[in-house]
Amino acid sequence: MLKFLGSSFYENLMMALDTMRANKLRSFLTIFGVVVGVITVMLISSIISGINVAVEKQVESFGTRSIFLFKFNPGFTHGRRSQEERMRKALTVDDAEAIKNLASIETAVPILDVSNNLFGAATMVTGKNGKTSTAVKLQGTLPEIEKTTVQILVDGRWFSKSESDANSDVCLIGSSVVDSYFSYKSPIGETLEIGGTEFRIIGVLEKREQLFGGGGGNTDQSNVIYMPMGAALKLKPYADSLFILAVANEGMLEKAKDDVQDLLRVRRQVEFGQPNNFEMETAASIIDQFQSITAGVAIAMVVISSIGLMIGGIGVMNIMLVSVTERTREIGIRKAVGAKKSDILMQFLIEAATLTGFGGLLGLFLGWLLTLLVKFVLPSYVPWWAPVAGFFASVGIGIIFGLWPAWKAARLDPIEALRYE
Repeated sequence: MLKFLGSSFYENLMMALDTMRANKLRSFLTIFGVVVGVITVMLISSIISGINVAVEKQVESFGTRSIFLFKFNPGFTHGRRSQEERMRKALTVDDAEAIKNLASIETAVPILDVSNNLFGAATMVTGKNGKTSTAVKLQGTLPEIEKTTVQILVDGRWFSKSESDANSDVCLIGSSVVDSYFSYKSPIGETLEIGGTEFRIIGVLEKREQLFGGGGGNTDQSNVIYMPMGAALKLKPYADSLFILAVANEGMLEKAKDDVQDLLRVRRQVEFGQPNNFEMETAASIIDQFQSITAGVAIAMVVISSIGLMIGGIGVMNIMLVSVTERTREIGIRKAVGAKKSDILMQFLIEAATLTGFGGLLGLFLGWLLTLLVKFVLPSYVPWWAPVAGFFASVGIGIIFGLWPAWKAARLDPIEALRYE
């Protein structure tokens, strides 16, 4: 039996549970705000953590030694770019070739997006089964892509240098394209009509984990077709939506970043002291940028959940004040038989903490169920600290807001309390 300040913790806990059972509806309404607050903590923290983990996996799948080079800032710009950004010239295949020759670089490959034509219309992909789609991502690249981890080959082969030099109409397709057009047979050797041109399929790529569910649309990382750069430029001659993926030699990432930046500044004629007219990112920097965004959402989560917990705390204070009034004679009897102020104080604090703690457990259970449902739509991962923080926050709210009613009960005069009817 635990003893706490001269009063049995177990007995006080049992008294608190008896009070909750005797006033079920009142107790539930009192802790409703606590339940909502804890559910909010569980739900939003699981979504934020799940998206962070998914993004981290996606970015790191390109390799921790990878350097990403873009014409524009790849982050969130809300469609607004400065005049300087709009006037930037595109990165080129020659830039990639120059980067590849740096001593600190293992390889560099350009990747050109030709999903849309010059006027913004999406390129049509048509299969022998009659299915058509404009949502497939079309990427032109060079054979060096095989040396990166952008895509992993599971069947067939990558196109050769001779096929690339000859601008051959060959391609490799992602697993979602296989499911759409070749669900009942091997696609190797078959053809797809892309923008009016027949392309022969020579390879199939491994299915990539989807960030937001995939489903064959533009967000599906496996809904992609790779082709030689020359063949891609035949579909979209004036395409300039090109980014470069460079892979640093082992242990040379920082030097590689400096070398690539110096080279591109010279090639793009950036004057000394002027900012870069291109964007350079690594897996770590992209993850950091994304986590800085989700950190803002986390702050909003704290504010929202705090409101719910505050409402629950006010309800606890109210119900405990009512309870003190209803049990004035009981308090007088306890004091008459020897209970100290500390005993009464602890009795009501335990009762308040039990009430909100129960609300915290209920919120954790409901929050856990909701995170299971969220997994069907968004990545969801419950970090270990979320249920721990939710439970201790709920108990803490009970102690904080139950302190005044408990102190009021402890200060009651036993003679006056015994006269109370």
